[in-house]
Parts: sequence; C-alpha cells; structure tokens
Amino acid sequence: MREKMPEEKLRNWNMPEKAGLVLEGGGSRGVFTAGILDYFMERGMYFPYVVGVSAGACNALDYISAQIGRSRDTFIIRDKSLRSFSFFNLFKTGYLYDMDKPFRDFPYRDFPFDFDTFKQSGITCEMVVTNVDTGRPEYLSENEDNDRILDICRASSTLPFAAPIVTIDGKRYMDGGLSDSIPYGRSIRLGFKKHVVILTRCAGYRKKLKSKSSELIRMAYKNEPVIVRSCIVRPKVYNRQLDILERLEREGRVFVIRPTEKEVSRTELNTDSLDRFYQHGYNTGIEIYDRMIEYLMSP
Repeated sequence: MREKMPEEKLRNWNMPEKAGLVLEGGGSRGVFTAGILDYFMERGMYFPYVVGVSAGACNALDYISAQIGRSRDTFIIRDKSLRSFSFFNLFKTGYLYDMDKPFRDFPYRDFPFDFDTFKQSGITCEMVVTNVDTGRPEYLSENEDNDRILDICRASSTLPFAAPIVTIDGKRYMDGGLSDSIPYGRSIRLGFKKHVVILTRCAGYRKKLKSKSSELIRMAYKNEPVIVRSCIVRPKVYNRQLDILERLEREGRVFVIRPTEKEVSRTELNTDSLDRFYQHGYNTGIEIYDRMIEYLMSP
C-alpha cells in the first residue's frame, strides 16, 4: 500500500524557483517515473510547475498529491480483476482499455486519490491533450472540480484504439503524445529557467518512421483526418523533439533523467518486470539526485 506524506513535510516543501518538471508518457513505462518521483517525495523535493503527458500526467497527479507509492500501485496491478487493459474489452467495446477503472474506480475507491492535498499544494500542474479537430496540443489544468481533473488526465492518456475520444468543455481530445510527447518546450515558453525532464526510454532511442499500424489507423479513423495525420507524423515529430532535447542537454540547459536498463513495453502486465523497472526508477532517483540539485542551484 502507498504511504502518505507526513504533514510536517507538506509544510516544508522545497520548491526550487523558476524550475519546471517535465514527465514523458509511455504506458506501463511510467512505472520508472513513479520510482523516481517516490524518491523525490521522500526527500521533500517538489517543483513549482509540473507538466505531464499520458502516463506522465498520471504520475504528475500522484506526485503533487504527495502520495508516495500510489503511482506504483496503479501501474503494478496485482489483482487481475482491477486491470483496465484486456482483449475482452476490445471485443466488448471496440477498445483495449476500460478507462473508467483508472479514472473513476481507482481514485474514488480502489486507490483513493487525495484531491485536497493536490488542490492545496500550490504547484501548477498542466496535462497535455491533443485537440482532435485541430491536431494541436493544449495544456489543461484544473484545481477545483475533482471529475474535471480526472477527465483531463483521461484525455491525456487516450491513445487511438485504446479508448474513445474524451469531450471536455465541448472540445474533443485524445492523448497528448500525439502532438507534444515531451513538453519541455512548454516549460521553456512559460519562462522557467531550469528544466528537469524524465524520459521513459533509454538514450539513443528513436521511433521508426514507418508504422505497420498506419493503414489500420486510416481505416479506424477515416472520419477523423486530423487523428490520422497526427499518428502518421508522430514518429518524425518525436524524433525531432529528442534531437533538440539532446542538444539542450549537451549545452547544460536541461537536466534529463532516463532509464539505463532495458525498458518494459507500453502494455507490460508482468508484475515482476514492472517491479524491476519501478526499482530501477527509484535507484536512478537516488543516483542522480545530487547532480540534479547542483544543476538546479547553478546560475
């Protein structure tokens, strides 16, 4: 079970000024980020601004609510009846995921989410979504309405084929990774001087430019040309983001944290593999912590 952050630490959150935390998605690979953030929370290390995509948005909520272990518990589902991913869902609904489980049942019942601490944190949280009608990323936040907080996170996590399009405030949204997979640019544009980026892929990774799923996407979303285009150009856009990020890293303008051991797959269900990748994240947090603080405190 997760542990609650002691009240005395909540009163002493260490928020480095002008620093943004950027969290990539990656489905089950988000358990790596969960390990890192659990260690940050143990150290009382909180950023004034957090932006997350998909699984990274889920990580962001648990980090800001100061719930050590909650992301771990929701990524590593040991009770099979609680798992949202199944091929049964595909045959029953046409989608691979039952999104009501992670975004309704979990926060309100199975793994209660601390909405009050999230709202009172003083941290700005943005979750990246893709507007289905424009193809552009939007950076949504909410600090009052519990259901809207969860709906934004659901939209940020809604991949094609995985779940139906989510409507918020009359606009249709899907996974933020379709338009801005690693939103360090958002942190830069908002004027933050330091940027810590947590990736869920090892150094050197690049997406393949041609996908076997392109034709499936064209058929499944024949009435949604913007989704089709976003999916097809995503590898090129993502690889370009990595090229720029690596240049910024070499120049010392960003601090990038990434796995150095074999990653799990996006849909990994094996609890041993997920436990290993979570522990790798936690150990990585320990390893990079002092260097990260040095970067954040540098001119």
